[in-house]
Amino acid sequence: MDGAPAPLIDPYGRRVKDLRISITDRCNFRCTYCMPEEGLTWLDRADLLTYEEQARFARVCVERFGFESIRITGGEPTVRGQLSRLFELLAPIGVDLALTTNGVKLPELAAGLKAAGLHRVNVSIDSLRRETFLALTRRDELDRVLAGIDAALAAGLTPVKVNAVVIRGVNDDEVVDIAAYGREKGVGVRFIEFMPLDAQGDWTMDQVVSAQEILERIDAVFPLESTMAGLDHHGDEPAARYRYRDGIGDVGVIPSVTAPFCESCDRVRITAEGKFRTCLFALDEFDLRAVLRDGGTDDDIAAEIERAVGTKWAGHHIGKVDFIRPDRSMSQIGG
Repeated sequence: MDGAPAPLIDPYGRRVKDLRISITDRCNFRCTYCMPEEGLTWLDRADLLTYEEQARFARVCVERFGFESIRITGGEPTVRGQLSRLFELLAPIGVDLALTTNGVKLPELAAGLKAAGLHRVNVSIDSLRRETFLALTRRDELDRVLAGIDAALAAGLTPVKVNAVVIRGVNDDEVVDIAAYGREKGVGVRFIEFMPLDAQGDWTMDQVVSAQEILERIDAVFPLESTMAGLDHHGDEPAARYRYRDGIGDVGVIPSVTAPFCESCDRVRITAEGKFRTCLFALDEFDLRAVLRDGGTDDDIAAEIERAVGTKWAGHHIGKVDFIRPDRSMSQIGG
């Protein structure tokens, strides 16, 4: 391809430049807000995109449309073998490379992933109490996850961020404790409102602890000041960030339910089996694997991406009467 990339603009004037690639639907945890205890029906290995296919798709997004960041997700991406190989393929593309993980395998993998080209990690940890962690994840792995965060810091996978989904009556009483952990470790904490993507379909609005309530709880102990113009104006990134007034780091909230960032959304995602989605809550998917495996050229891939982005909607309708849940859980879509 000759010439500069052409920005990919959706029907609402938003430039799309952030790609999420799920590389597996499998996970070594069984988090209650994501997956039933017995797991799900897993994809066959042959149905997954290969690392080479994922890297080709990423390259087209960057070269044709000027994408600026790529995040690898799952399921739990570290359960897929030879993960460093994927980052070796992605690194030459030359954009920001991030990984979202539960952290349990980072003690063994962090240094190798850094060497392969990974820049930074987000580690999901919803409780610092062993019994609550076990109840949420159905795995007694809190110590391993904490060790994984330490390993990521030691490997230089910075900035390390911690993601915590807050559920009323389950872990909302730990908000200040998790914020304090982030301040102590020097990692950014991002609190996420509980979204209706649980496999069981048990989500209800009264389980959502609003971003505003989360901030008020933290501010009462560690006074905050906004880094931007409030929850409704957080730019391209989903988190509204707030500095601690004493200068010790910052904290973010992702108000996906009460104040969603749809109006500035710049992301698209591809599932582990190659389905292209323009929103986490999208009801339509586009089969990029078929294009890749039927001999499609880079032009064909780019054309299908443009066609899909042409259908991107203004935003989801969580909490409204016309909201329709996706027919797949978070682990099957890619977080």
